[in-house]
Amino acid sequence: MRVLQDAKLTRTNVAARALWSLVWILLFRPTPRLLHAWRVLLLRAFGARIGHRVRVYQSARIWAPWNLTMEDDSCLGDEVDCYNVAHIHLEQRAVVSQYTFLCSATHDYTRRANPLQIAPLRVGADAWVTARAFIGPGVTIGVGAVVGAGSVVTRDVEPWTVVAGNPARVVKHRTIKD
Repeated sequence: MRVLQDAKLTRTNVAARALWSLVWILLFRPTPRLLHAWRVLLLRAFGARIGHRVRVYQSARIWAPWNLTMEDDSCLGDEVDCYNVAHIHLEQRAVVSQYTFLCSATHDYTRRANPLQIAPLRVGADAWVTARAFIGPGVTIGVGAVVGAGSVVTRDVEPWTVVAGNPARVVKHRTIKD
């Protein structure tokens, strides 16, 4: 788990997000389901670092493409909310399933000004974040880990473990049968 740091959003950031929102509404969201290459092209045009054979579904919401890295064969499923105020990184073959919320920012409620705080988030290679999970700021989902449906993850998940619940706890270790 990474340490949260205070963040201030610049005018340039706000303007870029406004432009991205317009592009998302007009050119990204209305595309046919299988047109992943077009959506990847749009994300790259806004600074996302994206590998090969990446799937980003048209209903996925990406807050700031310039803070997104998706390695080869990774996936952001339907209705994923990628709130990437800080950087979010999906490693090779990482899958984030429908309705998941990837959250890289929060507020410090212990301070009167309630400042925005950010921390990068990472989903390891061959990891699977299943439906409706919440992954909090600064969390790393380890290589090969599985996050169960509806889980709330606020701490790092060790590699090759299966976690579930609110808060997420280790259920078992993951093994691959081939």
